[in-house]
Amino acid sequence: MRIASGGVQHETNTFATTPTTLADFVRDSECGPDLAGFEVIVDRYRGTGCIHGGYIAGAEALGVELLPLLSARAQPAGVVQQQTFDTMLGWFLERLQAALPVDGVLLDLHGAMVSESHEDAEGAFIAAVRQLVGPDLPIVVTLDLHANISPQMADTADVIIGFDTYPHVDMHERGREAIELLARMIRGQVSPVQAYRQLPLLTMPPMQCTLREPMQSLIDRLHQLEAEPGVLTATVAMGFPFADIRDAGVSVLVTADGDEAFAHDKADELAGWLWDLRDDLTPKLTSIEDVMQFIDQHPDDGLAIVADGSDNPGGGAPCDGTVALRAMIDAKFQGGVVGVLYDPETAAQAHLAGVGQTIRVRLGGKTDDQHGAPVEAEAYIRSLCDGAFVHRGPMLRGVVDHLGPTATLVVGGVEVVVSSHRRQCLDVEMLRIAGIEPSHRRLLVVKSAVHFRADFGPLAAHIFDADTPGVHRPDFSMFNYQGLRRPVYPLQDHAAWPVPILDRQGNR
Repeated sequence: MRIASGGVQHETNTFATTPTTLADFVRDSECGPDLAGFEVIVDRYRGTGCIHGGYIAGAEALGVELLPLLSARAQPAGVVQQQTFDTMLGWFLERLQAALPVDGVLLDLHGAMVSESHEDAEGAFIAAVRQLVGPDLPIVVTLDLHANISPQMADTADVIIGFDTYPHVDMHERGREAIELLARMIRGQVSPVQAYRQLPLLTMPPMQCTLREPMQSLIDRLHQLEAEPGVLTATVAMGFPFADIRDAGVSVLVTADGDEAFAHDKADELAGWLWDLRDDLTPKLTSIEDVMQFIDQHPDDGLAIVADGSDNPGGGAPCDGTVALRAMIDAKFQGGVVGVLYDPETAAQAHLAGVGQTIRVRLGGKTDDQHGAPVEAEAYIRSLCDGAFVHRGPMLRGVVDHLGPTATLVVGGVEVVVSSHRRQCLDVEMLRIAGIEPSHRRLLVVKSAVHFRADFGPLAAHIFDADTPGVHRPDFSMFNYQGLRRPVYPLQDHAAWPVPILDRQGNR
């Protein structure tokens, strides 16, 4: 049995100002200038906690020949340049054509990629693969929990399997599930029938977290549904609300074994559960000033973490916002850390000066005017490192990554970890390589919305969602949607589920 695999992962924030280029994918994928496949992908991802790690482990356990053709990823940012998308898709199709015949295809996609010509870039990717391999070859797609799943994606793929967790700690398991189900399909052991429902619902990241209610209980019910006889797999996709496209938002999928009516009944059931939770999915935001006051009133409670989700690079924000940092400096707060702040210019300046020196910095606030102005101050250089690290936490465990040349600066009473590469602070190792042990601090501001909870969560006595500005702010009033379908809750209160059936005159 021969199975081809590959894909492109990008979460596109259409409100972000920085476009995504081929150079971004080449840098972040670490698979060479042509995003090489085969042994390069196997060597990078075998034994790791990611989708291709699961594909590889499943193939080895099943005795299947896996042909990993392409694995391209770039940090979330603005719209993907069309030439970049076309180049990567072209590489994948050329390699797939050369690999034929194969018995099936696994596509490792994100589900929220937007290019200049395709607001549903994954739909275009899957459709191109389907056109090449024909209507009968099975295609199984794995997607992020934040996928904006379109009707085209659901219609073109035989099966879509999304992550069940946020933070995404089940990627390896979902990759393995995908290849195991595909192998059963190829052997004729199952006949998947997939039912798709798109709800008129948008939700923001903080309350999508599956470590919190109400999502924790919803995922428990999802797993109970998956355990029912006849159900092969089921997915809840919470969507990525920072993409102003028609199909942004929540959707569900249920795949049954040969019984189409059963699949549709279960999809309706799952969609109904989720719709009933809509009012419980609104986050509560707290200002950094209120957090500092809380810490002063509870001095012995331990570490407080503030999720600066508005500046989360994992959702396309620049990662150089200064609002929280400036407030801590102005308050003369002691024992605080901000990490990781993206500022290659300041990191280079610190490396040139050396440890123990004091330099005049213009820190952060350089990408746009939406996340705070640069902080101009004297900064003491506490430590320097090359930024290389291995993910040790539950998410992406074993994957090698790097922050580029990194400096730990002290500005006022605040330590700031400054990186040369834009990365979401989701693994404690990212601070430890910079000389910061977060459990020994009073306040940690992380450039993350939810993913940090997987590794940092056990260290925290309290976690707050920050009330800061930015292109990833969990506040619908900040965004002017033009392309989104209507009505959608909570933007329009009259949105309803099930969607009312209208006659030709638009009457119910």
